Amino acid sequence: MRSLLSQLSDRVGAAFAAEGLDPGLGQVLVSSRPELAQFQCNGAMAAARQAGRPPRELAEAVAEKLRADPGPLEQIEVAGPGFLNLRIDDRFLAELIHESGADPRLGVKAASPSLTVLVDYAGPNVAKAMHVGHLRATIIGDSLARLFRFLGHKVIRDPHFGDWGLQMGQVIAAIEEQRPDLPFFDLESDGPYPDTSPVTLDDLQEIYPRSSARTESDPEWGERVRQVTVDLQQGRPGYLALWRHMKRVSEESQRQDFSALGVEFDLWFGESDVAELVSPLITDLRERGLAEESRGALVMRVELPDDKRDLPPLILETSRGAVLYGTTDLATILHRVRDLGVDLALYVVDARQSDHFELLFRAARRSGYAPDDVGLEHIRFGTMNGPDGRPFKTRAGGVVSLADLIELMTAAARRRLDEADLARSYPQAEREAIARQVGVAALKFGDLINNRVSDYSFDLERFSSFEGKTGPYLQYSAVRIRSIQRRAAGLGMDPGLVLPPTVEPERNLMLTLLQLPEVLERAGVLRAPNHIAEYAFELAAAWNRFYDACHIIDERNAERRGAWLALADLTLRTLTTVLDLLGIEVPERM
Repeated sequence: MRSLLSQLSDRVGAAFAAEGLDPGLGQVLVSSRPELAQFQCNGAMAAARQAGRPPRELAEAVAEKLRADPGPLEQIEVAGPGFLNLRIDDRFLAELIHESGADPRLGVKAASPSLTVLVDYAGPNVAKAMHVGHLRATIIGDSLARLFRFLGHKVIRDPHFGDWGLQMGQVIAAIEEQRPDLPFFDLESDGPYPDTSPVTLDDLQEIYPRSSARTESDPEWGERVRQVTVDLQQGRPGYLALWRHMKRVSEESQRQDFSALGVEFDLWFGESDVAELVSPLITDLRERGLAEESRGALVMRVELPDDKRDLPPLILETSRGAVLYGTTDLATILHRVRDLGVDLALYVVDARQSDHFELLFRAARRSGYAPDDVGLEHIRFGTMNGPDGRPFKTRAGGVVSLADLIELMTAAARRRLDEADLARSYPQAEREAIARQVGVAALKFGDLINNRVSDYSFDLERFSSFEGKTGPYLQYSAVRIRSIQRRAAGLGMDPGLVLPPTVEPERNLMLTLLQLPEVLERAGVLRAPNHIAEYAFELAAAWNRFYDACHIIDERNAERRGAWLALADLTLRTLTTVLDLLGIEVPERM
C-alpha cells in the first residue's frame, strides 16, 4: 500500500502542476499546528518567486483545484501568507487503517533496489571486558542494523574486534616478563602448546592497563612491546598460540554481554581476520605508486587540493614493519567490498575517531578498494555522561563495566516493579526475566531517544520510571494492550472491521499509526534511531489517550467494540515492531 502522506502529496502535487508548477511543491507534511489541521503543505511559499505571484494567491488557486476534485480531502483551507491546511475524510482514514492492518509490513514498502549493508559496531578489544564506553556503539549500531533489515536490505552485522595491534604486544610482553617459563615463549619450540589459557579475562584486565601505562613512561619497555607486536603479526608460533587463548577468553565474556543486551552478529571478525590481506595490499599500493617511504615508515598520502587543514598520511607500516589499525581497516574495506559485496558500510564509532575515518575513507577511494558507488559512512555519536557532565564513571573514578551497568539497571527495574505493585505474584524466574527486560529497555531507550551526535546524561531514576518518555512506559503500554486482548478473548469478543472514528483520541491514534512509513524512511536516511524512539513514545501516548476515552471491554455496541479491538491489534503490532527496531523486548505480562 502507498502511505497516506504520499497519496496526499501526489494529489496536491497534481494541483500545483495544473498551475504550471513543479508537482514536487505539493509535498504534504503532518501539521505543526494540529489544532488547526491534520496536514499542511507549504509549497506556495516556495513557489511564489518561481511563479511571480503572491504566495497566498497561489495557495488559493491550488486550493480551488483541490476543491474541484477533493478525493479523500474533507477540508481544504488557506491560512496565513499561503499555507494549505488539510483534513481528510474519516471514512478514508478507516479504509487506510484497514489496509495497514492487512499488510504484513504495516504499510512500509520494501526498499528497491535492496542493498547489501554492513554495519560495523560495538568494537570490543581483546584483553578488555566491555565497558560503558561500548554501550552507545552497540545499541545504536544494533538499532540501525534492525532498521535497514526491516526496510528490505540485506544486512551484515560485524563487531570488528580490536585483536591485532599494539595492545596485543603490551599484554604478551607483560605475560612473558612475569612467566618466562611458559612454553609459549620457548624460541626452540613451535608447539604443541597448552590447550588451557594461562590467563583469565580478570588477569588480562590487570595486565593490560599496567603494561600500557609502562609503554608510555618507559622507552625501553615501549621498544620491547613494539618488537613483540611485530613478532606476533609476523607469525611467531608461541605468541600466536597465547594470542588465541586471550582472544577466546575475551570473546566468551563479550558474547555474554552482547546476549544480555539482546544483540547478535552475523560475523565475528576482527583485525586479525584480514591479516593475510595486508602484505598483498601493501605490495599493490607500492607497485601503483600509492605508498611511499616517510621517516622509515610506509605511508599513503590522502590530502586534496581544496583541503582547509593539513591532514597527515595514513600510516601503513611502521619502521619496524608493524601494521597499525589503519592498515587493517583498509584491508577490511577491501574484503568487505570484494568478498562480501557490500554496497554501503556504516561505521558506528564515537565522534573522536572522525579524523581516522576521514583518512581511511580517502585511502579507500584513492586506492580503488571502495569504488565511488560504494557508500562509506562514519556514524558518529556523542558520549554518555554522569550527573557531573563528564563521561560516566564509578564512584571511585573507574570505568563502569557493561555487565555492572546492566545489573544496575536491572536492580532499578526490580525496585520500580515493587513500587508499582507489578508482577509481585509471578514465579521468581519470570519476575527476574521481566526485571531484566525492563532494565535493558530503560538503558536502551534512555540512550536512543537522544540525537546520536549529542552527549547525554545517564539518569537512573528517570530512565527506569514507568511514567514519561521512557522504555518501561512503552513496555507497559504494550503489555496493557495484551491484557485487554486476553480479557476480550476470554469474553468471546473478537476484532471486527475498522469503522470511521467518532472521537478525537480515536482519530489521532489512527493518524499516528499511519505515520510509520515516513518515520522509518526518515530514520533510515538520517541514520537516526531517535526518530523511531520519538515515534514509539507518541504512539504509546496516543494509545493511552484513546483507551482513556474509549473503554473497549465496556462498549455495548458490538460493531464499535470490534472496531476498537482491531485498532488495539494494529497498535500493538506497530508498537512492538518499532520497539523491536530499538532492540527492546516486551514482556508478555507485568
